[in-house]
Amino acid sequence: MPSDRVLSQEEIDSVFRNLRDPEGRDDDPAKKAQPYDFRRPDRIAKDQLRSIHLLHDNFSRTLASSLSAYLRAYVVVNLVSVEQLSFIEFSRCLPSPTCLVSLRMRPFDGNAVLELNPSLVFPILEMLLGGSGRNAARVDREITEIEQSILEGLLRIVLHDLKEAWHAVTNIDFAIDTFETEPQLLQILAPNEAVVAVSMEVRIGESAGMMNLGMPSIIIKMLRQKFDQQWSVRKSESTEAEQLRILRLIKPAPLFLDARLQGPTLTVSDLLALEEGDVLSFDYPVERPVDLLVNGRLRYQGAVTAADRKKAFVVRELHKPV
Repeated sequence: MPSDRVLSQEEIDSVFRNLRDPEGRDDDPAKKAQPYDFRRPDRIAKDQLRSIHLLHDNFSRTLASSLSAYLRAYVVVNLVSVEQLSFIEFSRCLPSPTCLVSLRMRPFDGNAVLELNPSLVFPILEMLLGGSGRNAARVDREITEIEQSILEGLLRIVLHDLKEAWHAVTNIDFAIDTFETEPQLLQILAPNEAVVAVSMEVRIGESAGMMNLGMPSIIIKMLRQKFDQQWSVRKSESTEAEQLRILRLIKPAPLFLDARLQGPTLTVSDLLALEEGDVLSFDYPVERPVDLLVNGRLRYQGAVTAADRKKAFVVRELHKPV
């Protein structure tokens, strides 16, 4: 039965597509493409993020010990997360006002950001000024210049431990550049530039707060090869040839032997009062072995003897530490 209906252009294109691909497959690459926002930074590899996570996990444990000694209080530092964000996203996650420190990262060009929450800063300030730091009152104000100078001692400890943690990868000298209180005013990076955000929870007694560190991703990418070298060194095991080479190198090293007869002590006055014919009783049994120290450490026990008209030491047993 004839029909006067006219096909539309879309229907005609559909007929030709079905003729070319009877199974209904569509191999148009344009339709398989995924949208990409060029303002978003490239992602850092997951294995490198895991390395950064492990590095700062070690840093958090070291920092807990250092702050406990500095503040004379029990401090716990827990690593919460390590992720990559744009600088604007990182800034929006920070409270306002807060304690922000811009850090130089010599010898690299660029700055990192260290942020201490007010819930952490003010209890620390109270402890440094002689208080207990147990005041639970919430303080929402900017820190003063005097308070900033008081915190510099604490920040030096944080940056020292951070430098030691990164020493396993490369030498980075972290130093304080500027202080800020508003995240929007800290314009050290472009808004869409990528940063690696490291978040840690710090607990000091009953007080707790977050410490956030943001480092430029471009510097982390520059260190990719050093991260790989670090893991390759850790994973490799020494071969038998290397062990023999090390043994050959240390064989000529001199050792100092010291045979000691440990006994009672004598005062200087009694020593000066000794005269010819006096007898000293050491209260030391003849059967008791003499200690032999190697470089100041007790290693062997035995007896002093003579060999070829020279003094010698007969090793009877190895010293077993208790």
